[in-house]
Amino acid sequence: MSRSSAALAQPQLADVTLTRDDMGFISKLVYEHAGIVIREHKEAMTRGRLARRVKALGLNSVAEYCAYLKTPQAADEIPELINAVTTNHTSFFRERHHFDHLRKDVLPRLVQERAGRRGRIRIWCSAASSGEEPYSIAAVSRDVVGNRSDVDFKILATDIDTDILAKAEAAVYSPDQFDRLPSDVKPLLKLENSGRGEARISDDLRRMISFKRLNLIERWPMSGPFDVIFCRNVFIYFDTQTKASILDRFVTLLAPGGFLYLGHSESLPQPHPQLRLIGRTIYERLP
Repeated sequence: MSRSSAALAQPQLADVTLTRDDMGFISKLVYEHAGIVIREHKEAMTRGRLARRVKALGLNSVAEYCAYLKTPQAADEIPELINAVTTNHTSFFRERHHFDHLRKDVLPRLVQERAGRRGRIRIWCSAASSGEEPYSIAAVSRDVVGNRSDVDFKILATDIDTDILAKAEAAVYSPDQFDRLPSDVKPLLKLENSGRGEARISDDLRRMISFKRLNLIERWPMSGPFDVIFCRNVFIYFDTQTKASILDRFVTLLAPGGFLYLGHSESLPQPHPQLRLIGRTIYERLP
């Protein structure tokens, strides 16, 4: 085959040009459906992620993809778009001071208060991503609560991204994700060999968690109250109005004396009359 013939045989690459109008349309759509603000400096990242959806749908360009999103037939594509533009970066025991506080200060007190009368302890991980955070919560909780039958303990783990939730539920990870963990917490994860050269979180910990899809700007089906809410490295994607609205809803579901954990670079959008700062990005709900 000649060089020119070989070139003709190659599949034509999709046009991934992202115009200002297309960027504005995608940003508005994502904000309306997920509350996520796509900043201008994220244009290159957005273009790359849209290219995956263009390819998956067999379209020829980002412009064609945007045109498709404007049709009634695209209703099922909106969650896929949200999945594509959502950033999922996490690790086990990330920002460890939160887990130390949970393990040493929060859970022992809750167990003491509620053991013996089938008392409830509820923790909500509101941005579960690929599972590292909720499994870290489960690991320290199991260490404190154990297998007590006199405590009704459960963890709810939610995320907007359906693809990443499926990975979280599978609970299978690359061994190198555990290599740098401190020796005192790694055994808490109760890792098992998956048989494929990967590590799997034990069923013991997996049974502690219920994974559910949840969009934080839509209706929340749970009624609470929660003793602990993790919402870490999420507020950075929202504007001030959205953060304030979500924060009010968190406080409504947080039990008096309960705790809210934010990410290391986050803070409240404004002081809240029912929350007080008690540690590094740790807030307690006032009685």
